[in-house]
Amino acid sequence: MDEKCIVYLDGRQIGFVKDGAAFAQEIRKARRGGVISGEVNVAYVKKFKEVNVNADRGRVRRPYIIVENGASKLTPDIVEKLKKKEIDFNYLIRRGIIEYLDAGEEENINAALYEKDIGPNTTHLDVDATAMLGLTANSRSFPEYDQIGRHPSANNFMKQSQGLYSINFNKRYDPRAFVLYYPQKPIVSTSTYRTLKMERHASGQNFIVAMSTYYGYNMKDAVILNKAAVDRGLGRSVFFRTYTDEERRYPGTQRDKFAVPTPTMDGYLGEHAYAKLSEDGIIEEELPIEEGEVLIGKVSPPRFLEEQTSFGIAEEKRRDNSVTLRAGEEGTVDSVMISETTGATKIAKVRIRSIRVPEIGDKFASTQGQKGVLSLIVDPQEMPFTKDGIVPDLLLNPHGIPSRMTFGHLLEMLGAKAGAFSAAELDGTPFSSKGKDLVDQYGEVLQKHGFDKFGNEILYDGRTGKRFDANIFTGVVYYSRLWHMTALKLQVRSRGPVQILTHQPTEGKPRRGGLRFGEMERDALVGHGASLLLKERMLDQSDKAELWVCSQCGDIGYFDYIKNTPICLTCGSHDLMMIEISYAFKLLLDEIKTMHILPRIKLKSE
Repeated sequence: MDEKCIVYLDGRQIGFVKDGAAFAQEIRKARRGGVISGEVNVAYVKKFKEVNVNADRGRVRRPYIIVENGASKLTPDIVEKLKKKEIDFNYLIRRGIIEYLDAGEEENINAALYEKDIGPNTTHLDVDATAMLGLTANSRSFPEYDQIGRHPSANNFMKQSQGLYSINFNKRYDPRAFVLYYPQKPIVSTSTYRTLKMERHASGQNFIVAMSTYYGYNMKDAVILNKAAVDRGLGRSVFFRTYTDEERRYPGTQRDKFAVPTPTMDGYLGEHAYAKLSEDGIIEEELPIEEGEVLIGKVSPPRFLEEQTSFGIAEEKRRDNSVTLRAGEEGTVDSVMISETTGATKIAKVRIRSIRVPEIGDKFASTQGQKGVLSLIVDPQEMPFTKDGIVPDLLLNPHGIPSRMTFGHLLEMLGAKAGAFSAAELDGTPFSSKGKDLVDQYGEVLQKHGFDKFGNEILYDGRTGKRFDANIFTGVVYYSRLWHMTALKLQVRSRGPVQILTHQPTEGKPRRGGLRFGEMERDALVGHGASLLLKERMLDQSDKAELWVCSQCGDIGYFDYIKNTPICLTCGSHDLMMIEISYAFKLLLDEIKTMHILPRIKLKSE
């Protein structure tokens, strides 16, 4: 039994075979011949003497061209037929020319990246060198010239970019959505981008970029934008947020109702808050709205079924449960939709629209992972300009390139500039060309149009009119505006709500919370010896509590307003002193008492 090989089907042991490698090869032969499904994968693990056969769903699989006798089965004749559309891709799978392998079976193959690399032991050939990359990495131009650490960042930025996410965005009620006003397709694109027609959902614009500093305003990753370009719509987008509510049903025939609440109801917000509601309790379209104003007026039954009035009559007092605009936001009511849920209850959705013009603090990123935060919007007359009067849209600090090794960024700048002059879309598909050849190719186009081969230009200072000593590298880059925006993150409060348990300020922007003064901030004040500021931040403006403490036994007492004297319940003493402590410390004392330990506070004379 020890010499036999165990066979697993979808992780379950189903039997044994004498020769695991031959058995696995037999299954592959049957799959390529169409005897069994093409979705079955088999892997022989020599170390553990087991054969894993997988046919379950949820496996990631990749196509490979089968290599037999040192030659690819995808011959030039078949490729020609494929181009003429006489056959399709599924034909290649059915005829055993191409097969899909999962991660397990990939361990048993010897794959070549290019046809010239095929050797005597080669079993498979990659369909394309870019097949190892996913959708986002394949949509970026020249990723092979960037440092490996930039790829995850750049892929994330693509997912965060604002663009045209759906053509019917004005009919959808997504919880939140961003739509770019003027999306463009990149001048330098990839074969994947074009094949999947990603330009239909473009998520960026072609910026004219100069690699230059600007009086220290774009230190580190900060970027500078031209105000004229912003005014013309560069990076401008619209932000949608949808608010939803429904008339819920409760046990005992009680239910919510969309209506304008009356002043007698619990939680009434004041007449001004409901001023924009129509008779049915729902706001109308195209009305401007500010934070705290009601969008959907809703009246709910009380939490307790009945309440006794002063005359002893049971009265059902309804409460206001309206939907208001979130704190720190404003906009215009874009659309209102009233419908029914599957449970036949009425549902209302209100979509708010607000225009987002680029402002200081907004985040921009190129497809190469060069992210930057907008630090200054400069008037066009103060921006650097070329002899032809071209003013860059964006100024990028050149120090960000060598340290991050995003040379694909430089190639794209040069290529897109050549593409702009030759009015052509250029190809930046990964692994498709050599960098040196590309620089020469793009340089020839630029030289034809009277420019420097390497894209350098003479720029003049907009403030002084003087020519810069150094030539500045200028080109075109596909930049995206990401959804990390100042308007959505700006948070400020002077006073506000506190948590019931700790009496400390609430957390988070939606709850009108404060910004946390953490351990590191505390250490900074301790290091400066600013003890009064430390006390103010962590006590006076947080959870200061005044407590009566017994001078005799050290326990916490209380003030009896009837007898007009403080009392200690532990020893009955009236000799108590008031102290100021953090309410969190008072909570700690209470928790210690629950463990049958009596903490005592020793008081000193003032």
